[in-house]
Amino acid sequence: MGIDSVNSRIADIQSRIISLQTAQATAATTQATRATSATGGAAFANYLADAVSAQSSTTGPAKSYSLNAKGIPTDLAAYGNGKIPASALGQVGDTRHRLWAPAAESLTKMIADAKKDGVKIGITDSYRSYDEQVDLVRRKGLYSQGGLAAKPGTSEHGWGMAADLDLNAKALAWMRTHAAKYGFDENVPRETWHWAYKPNGV
Repeated sequence: MGIDSVNSRIADIQSRIISLQTAQATAATTQATRATSATGGAAFANYLADAVSAQSSTTGPAKSYSLNAKGIPTDLAAYGNGKIPASALGQVGDTRHRLWAPAAESLTKMIADAKKDGVKIGITDSYRSYDEQVDLVRRKGLYSQGGLAAKPGTSEHGWGMAADLDLNAKALAWMRTHAAKYGFDENVPRETWHWAYKPNGV
């Protein structure tokens, strides 16, 4: 066997060794990746959820809605105040309360984020049908006459766009700092518990 044949054989053997080492390294990397995925998948999912949560909590209402001159979404205005069908309402968290679906979703998110900050936000009232508005006027009087109820057919509750919240001093301070990020506004004098949802930040 000549020197050229020997050198060729050595080169072939070295090439095979490199190929085997590369294959082993690739297999080890794949195994490590799979192990990391199995143990770290949940951690990554949590990280991703937190990142999405942080983004959505700082950008306010994500979708833009068509509003009428009074700032009411046109799809709700078509139904009439206090006549919103159940299909257009959403449940707030695990409570019995309902609001216009986008408002319910935003309030649910806000309550959850407040809880992460050690703040408890409760709900005492939400969507009110027209008949419930009439009953409230009978019991609490019209706001324009010193009472606590809006004229039936004009209440923000009748659009499913307002909630009365149970807030202690800490929760009220938290709301005044953060609520706008979720589309909510404290807009009724004398009623620190009344918070209205403002689509498009209007």
